[in-house]
Amino acid sequence: MSLDVHTLFQVTVYVEAILGLLLLFAWAQNMAIRAVAWWGFAHLIRASSIVLFGMYGDAPDVLTIDVANALLFTAFAVTWTGARVFDGRPVEPVYLVTGAVLWLLVCRLPVLTDAADVRALIASAIITAYTWLTAWEFWRGRKEQLVSRWPAIIMLFAHGALFLLRTPLVALLPFALTKDKLFGSVWMTALSFEALLFTISIAFILLAMAKERTELRHRTAAMIDPLTGIANRRAFLQEAAELARRHGADPRPAAVMLFDLDHFKSINDRFGHAVGDRVLSVFTAAANEAMRTSDLFGRIGGEEFAAVLRNTRSDEAFVVAQRIRETFAHVAQEVDGRPIAATVSIGLVHCDGPVLDIAELLSQADQALYFAKENGRNRVEVASLDMVLREIGEASPAHAGPAGAARSAA
Repeated sequence: MSLDVHTLFQVTVYVEAILGLLLLFAWAQNMAIRAVAWWGFAHLIRASSIVLFGMYGDAPDVLTIDVANALLFTAFAVTWTGARVFDGRPVEPVYLVTGAVLWLLVCRLPVLTDAADVRALIASAIITAYTWLTAWEFWRGRKEQLVSRWPAIIMLFAHGALFLLRTPLVALLPFALTKDKLFGSVWMTALSFEALLFTISIAFILLAMAKERTELRHRTAAMIDPLTGIANRRAFLQEAAELARRHGADPRPAAVMLFDLDHFKSINDRFGHAVGDRVLSVFTAAANEAMRTSDLFGRIGGEEFAAVLRNTRSDEAFVVAQRIRETFAHVAQEVDGRPIAATVSIGLVHCDGPVLDIAELLSQADQALYFAKENGRNRVEVASLDMVLREIGEASPAHAGPAGAARSAA
């Protein structure tokens, strides 16, 4: 089989149709990502336009040039719309058909009837515009950590640039094209081959992007607390272990905090669990506002939270803890119009050593949190040697007095 435009047209039609059906099948398996359906239909529309292009010379020009190009522009517009849908942006019905309508209007202008070079320039500009707009949509969503975004952006930009070569191509061909002259052009063969490679590559990249997002969301769902949007217990302990590993290679002062919302069960009982959930969200927002983005913060239980602040001195950590406590007490005075007056108790421990033992530090912070509760709640307690000694004394059978009994009851 010789590599000519006839063969490439036939192969491209089959490839476009198969890829379109493949994408639609992938969408049917996971309809949550609607963009895949848009991309599937784009390939099918492009296949139909190529069928009409292949009939050039055997069918009226209005069908093989005007309508075929209108369908081609619509296919690229549908791909662009799929990119918008992929990142949660609305469909723009007007712009979806702007390229096709513009082309059909241009074809009706008598002054451009015989101006093949100008019409080719307009066609190339429309396709390039939609292709670059698609790349721009993916670029706008780059905050989402999808590796497959980048090859998609690069390929779309390069393909749009190559489409502009069709203007000098037309300048090299005679205006009065015949079927044999058009299909015999080396330039047309090269560009058609590039278009075939692009359509195969971009289809699989887009499919990989959709698959990567699904996997990312599954991983995120397993690591993020759905109510507060912060790390859950599993993610917190994993990230804390990673912080400890980095601390061993580059020791820095660090602090560990444990938070427990005071009388949270009473809030749920008095106002309902929906309000209780709102209180948890309000606390999360207050804590996030007081901490740095580099600090580790997670929900480790019902109303219990934890944080690891690396490269933080003891006085700085205490200031942060106090700020969280005061801010939360202020914003939780009233939640959703109800007089909640929620507060939080905080246990704090600081580490200046070369080893960041997360389990031990959490244990010490828990002891400090217990003393915060015992001493009236709505306060910050810093773990100290006296606390450790007292804990040892309470744990001893010889010292199991009222305080020890109270600790066990708590």
